Amino acid sequence: MSETINLADKIEKQLPAELVNFMQTAGKIAASQGQNLYLVGGIVRDLLLGKSNFDLDLVVEGDAIDLAHQLNNIKQGKITTHPRFKTAKLKWDKWSVDLTTARAETYARPGALPSVKPDSLTSDLFRRDFTINAMAIGLNPTRYGELIDRYGGKNDLERKLIRILHDKSFIDDATRIWRGLRYEQRLNFQLERNTIKLLKRDIPMLDTISGDRIRYELECIFHEERPEKGLRRAEELGVLPRLHPALKGDSWLAEKFESARQLTSPTPPPIGLYLALLTYRLSDAENEHLISYLRLSKPIAQTLRDSINLTVKLKLLDDPNIMSSNIYHTLHGYSPPALIANSLASESTVARRHIQLFLDKLCYVKPSLTGNDLQKMGIIPGPQIKETLEQLHEARLDGKVSSKKDEMKLVKGWLG
Repeated sequence: MSETINLADKIEKQLPAELVNFMQTAGKIAASQGQNLYLVGGIVRDLLLGKSNFDLDLVVEGDAIDLAHQLNNIKQGKITTHPRFKTAKLKWDKWSVDLTTARAETYARPGALPSVKPDSLTSDLFRRDFTINAMAIGLNPTRYGELIDRYGGKNDLERKLIRILHDKSFIDDATRIWRGLRYEQRLNFQLERNTIKLLKRDIPMLDTISGDRIRYELECIFHEERPEKGLRRAEELGVLPRLHPALKGDSWLAEKFESARQLTSPTPPPIGLYLALLTYRLSDAENEHLISYLRLSKPIAQTLRDSINLTVKLKLLDDPNIMSSNIYHTLHGYSPPALIANSLASESTVARRHIQLFLDKLCYVKPSLTGNDLQKMGIIPGPQIKETLEQLHEARLDGKVSSKKDEMKLVKGWLG
């Protein structure tokens, strides 16, 4: 019989007191009704690894919605329930807790969303993606802190392995392929040998997954500290080419991603910038195919289109003697992430310098005089006002004027 491991001390040391008290209270309420409550998933993994994770995911062998309502009476927070899936989310102050009824899942076909039915904790853990995410901790007073590890997750953590729970795992849900790569790179683990074999076998199953769900997995990779690691591994194993054969996770991409992080530090680069760099070497048609398949939001789709369109304009910006007003007119109207992507990806140092000048300075330049000022100077309202303001803007951009006084002098000269 295996030794019982208790993690109560780790919970006490690694989690905020308010969350610890909440779990103890929840465990007592569940026990008083003859139900069993558990802490499950990524937080259990991270407790064992000594990493910070405050996302409480609780599973009850009983009624999660009823338990959530009872806990909300104590916390007076906000509760959201999903009766169809027998789940609830409870939010109070800065905390958020997911409560789920222990369940089993069946898949009508590969890639379909699962049908669920209430079941035991053992079944609930078996439906998860990898052994290291399929552990639980008892929260009832009699079993508080006890590690429940039916599938060897702790052993795989110690051996730094990412292992699926059964041979049909990737067939049931091929998004696990992307998730496996993400965990492997985040934790500096290795995909277990049979898991790699099955992953390669089941790459075609990615075609059973909707573009929306693949996009979500990509976004999760972009939220990692170094997304290029996951993309490099995805190319190496043949996962990235399945998304699009022209995509690369090579050293060029790694270098551009690193430059993007340095540029936007201390905040991470926006997803649109990462995506614009990933798709930078695609053709117009390839880009459109990806936008459509991933069902990208309008702003991100526009960033990708802008980024590709800008590559054509880089030749104009390669002229060291180009006027600032021409730089402005060439770049005005494009999304900032697309401009940044081109400033990072262009091979021309001159073009890069001009894009940076636009981003740092030129996009903020405006004339001091307004339409009202021009009317007071005798210009009749109408097209002439607009034309004069545009000429003043160009004069400002090109450094011909630098103050309101200069602008007035220039306008007087135009008026004779």
